[in-house]
Amino acid sequence: MTIPVVSVIMAAYNGAALVGETIASLQAQTLSDFEIVVVDDRSTDDTLTVLREIDDPRLRVIESAANQGPVRARNRAVAEARGRYIAGLDQDDLCRPERLARQVAYLEAHPDTVLLGTAATALEDGRLSATGHAPASTPLLIEWLLRIENPLVWSSVMIRADAARQLSPFTRPAMLYAEDFDLYHRLAALGRIARLDDELLVYRRHCGGASQCFVDTMRAHARLVLAEAYAALFGEEAQQIAQLVVQHIMGQEPVPHRAALIQLGTALARLQEDFLATRSVDAESLTLIRWETARRWSRVGRAALRTGTIGLGDAIAVRPDHLGLGYTGVEELIMSRLIGGARSAIRWAT
Repeated sequence: MTIPVVSVIMAAYNGAALVGETIASLQAQTLSDFEIVVVDDRSTDDTLTVLREIDDPRLRVIESAANQGPVRARNRAVAEARGRYIAGLDQDDLCRPERLARQVAYLEAHPDTVLLGTAATALEDGRLSATGHAPASTPLLIEWLLRIENPLVWSSVMIRADAARQLSPFTRPAMLYAEDFDLYHRLAALGRIARLDDELLVYRRHCGGASQCFVDTMRAHARLVLAEAYAALFGEEAQQIAQLVVQHIMGQEPVPHRAALIQLGTALARLQEDFLATRSVDAESLTLIRWETARRWSRVGRAALRTGTIGLGDAIAVRPDHLGLGYTGVEELIMSRLIGGARSAIRWAT
């Protein structure tokens, strides 16, 4: 049996309504030398029936003996994969026809890259929209963003199989719902992580998705990932800084007061200063790092101003030009403060 170039791995559970369309998007790929390894995690709907009715020798369906959850099902798929590259894909997402070919070409040309994602389009209620991720990237920007958020969609990633097999386990069950974020951090120790900026994946957002159903668990585990990444720089403060980043950068919750704003801004500045000091950063990457950090900082300010937890003077006083973050959107800050004032007046009147 010949070894395929790519093994597409998928954990399936009660996905009968959408998994057929997902497989069809793979069958339409311009690169045909791949296998699809699906581990069904004891579905209680017709998922297995749908999969068995697909007539494609590249599809291998493995039935779990018991329901073990998506992380262990995905790890089983990796263990069964035979390809030179491993491509992640959830049971409800869709690949553009050139996805696999484009990623293989990049990885062949960049042997130092161990993981490559792509930009994605979100699909919700039949409408396509942006995911909110950075529109343009370099590997250094992706590496920086990993310190403050998850910049990649799991279903878009392709990984070198030899790198994946250096990890035991591939994804950690203890990091459930943030296992992909954890994986990227662990793989970063083995090589570069990059992203193609073309939207080669359609990512479904719906009420049944894990990111919508298990937010608290996902954030708690993301906090553990970041606390581990921050330990060398922040020591005993790493857990607290990680909590601030997860809650207010990743979770986009308003900071509760000026002191939290200062603490978060100081931590971001220190993280960025350390990142830039320990790498050779080209001009394009530096511009993107500054800009994307400034965008997130402005978002923090706007969220707090809209809810009235800080004043406009606080947002302007905690200025990124002395925090090393750059700055954007003064007009938006002022408008957010006006909205926050109007909401406060309405609450007071009622």
